[in-house]
Amino acid sequence: MINVLEVLETNKMIEQENLDVRTITLGISLIDCIDSDIKELNRKIYEKITKTAKNLVSVGNEIEQMYGIPVVNKRISVTPISLIGASACKTSEDFVRIAETLEKAALEVGVNFIGGYSALVSKGMTFADEKLIRSIPKALSTTSRVCSSVNVGTTKTGINMDAVKLLGEIILETAELTKEVDSLGCAKFVVFCNAPDDNPFMAGAFHGVTEADAIINVGVSGPGVVKKALEEVRGENFEILCETIKKTAFKVTRVGQLVAQEASKRLGIPFGIIDLSLAPTPAIGDSVAEILEEIGLEYAGAPGTTAALALLNDQVKKGGVMASSFVGGLSGAFIPVSEDQRMIDAAKVNAISLEKLEAMTCVCSVGLDMIAIPGSTKATTISGIIADEMAIGMINQKTTAVRLIPVIGKEVGEVAEFGGLLGYAPIMPVNQYSCDAFVNRGGRIPAPIHSFKN
Repeated sequence: MINVLEVLETNKMIEQENLDVRTITLGISLIDCIDSDIKELNRKIYEKITKTAKNLVSVGNEIEQMYGIPVVNKRISVTPISLIGASACKTSEDFVRIAETLEKAALEVGVNFIGGYSALVSKGMTFADEKLIRSIPKALSTTSRVCSSVNVGTTKTGINMDAVKLLGEIILETAELTKEVDSLGCAKFVVFCNAPDDNPFMAGAFHGVTEADAIINVGVSGPGVVKKALEEVRGENFEILCETIKKTAFKVTRVGQLVAQEASKRLGIPFGIIDLSLAPTPAIGDSVAEILEEIGLEYAGAPGTTAALALLNDQVKKGGVMASSFVGGLSGAFIPVSEDQRMIDAAKVNAISLEKLEAMTCVCSVGLDMIAIPGSTKATTISGIIADEMAIGMINQKTTAVRLIPVIGKEVGEVAEFGGLLGYAPIMPVNQYSCDAFVNRGGRIPAPIHSFKN
C-alpha cells in the first residue's frame, strides 16, 4: 500500500526539483455515441464527455491540495473520431463539426486538452479515415484544445505510404492556416507508428478500442529530480549511475501511483496505467538534455548521446515497473526541442541536428518531437522524414512519432515562439535533397520479417 509517508519523502523533489504529475488523463469511450445522424452524434458526444468528466478538474485540484503534489494538466482522451464519425460524417466539414463539439465539451469541463481527433490507418484508409485526415487543418486551426493524431504504421502491418504522403500535405496546410501564431496548429498533431492505446500525454493521446468505457491514466514527470540525483554521484561508474536513475524513477512512479489511485477512487472510474515519462518544460532545471549533460556530455548531440539516452530510458523503465504493476503509455524520456531549454541551446550552437535527433529516437520513447523547420519545406520532404521515423518504430517494435512544425514565413536561424509549456524553438535546417520519387510511389511498405510471430 502507498501511504502519506512515501509522499513526504518526495517533498524536496516537489519543492526544489520540479517533480510534478504532468497530467491526469480521463479516457472516455464514445462507441455508445455512434449515430447516423450528425446532430444526434454531436449531442451524444457532448453529453457523454461532460457527464463523465464533470468532476475531473475539481478532483485534480483537490488531490493537489491534499498532497501538495502539483497536478499540472487535466486532460481527456476519446475513442478515435474516425471510427465514431464513420456513420454520420459524409464530408470533412462533418468531422470539423465533431471537433467543434469536442472543443465545446473541453471548455465546459475545464480541461487543458482533449485528444482523440484521430485515425488508425496503418494498413489502409477508409472513406471516414480520409475525410477526417483532410479535415485536420481546419479542425486544429478553429479549435484551441483539440489534439489530433494519425497512426500510419505498425510492426505487424507495415507503413501506409499513401497516408504518409497525404500527411506531409496536411501538416503544411495546418501550418499555413495557423501561420499568424508561428504555425502552432502543428504542435497539436502527431504522426505515429505503433501508437499505444493508453498514452496520457498530448498531443498523441486517444482512448483505444481495447480500453474500458472510462479509465484514469496518469503521466508523471521528473527530469529535474533525476538530474539532482545524478549530481550526487558525479564521476561514479556506470553501475552506480544506473542504480541511481532506477531508484529515483521508482520514487517518482510511487507518487504517480498514489495520485492515480486517489483520482480513481474519487471519480469512481477504474485506474489504468502510470506513464513515467521524463517530459521536460522550458523551466530551468526541468530538462532531459541536462540529464544527458550530467551523465557526461558537453551538449546533447555530442558523441555518446545515443548511448546515454539509451541508458537513461532503460533505467527509468526498470525503476517504474518495480514501483507499479501497471506502467504503460510511453514511459521513458521525451526529447522535444522546443520544450527543453538545454535542447534549444544545443540546437542553437549546432550541437544537435535533425539527423542526430532521429538517431536518438531509436532508443527513446517517442520520436522527432516539437521540431521547428523552415516553412518553405516541401510536403514530400516532410513525408520522407515521417517515413524514416515510422521505419525506426516498425523495425524496432517500438512507438515512434513525428511532431514537426514548418513555421510559415520563417527560415533557419530564426525563432518560433509557442508560449506556455511549449516554449520556443530555433528553426532547424532540413536536408534539401529530394525524396519526391520515393514518396510518390504510393502503396504500403510491408511489415518486417520478424513481425510474423504467432
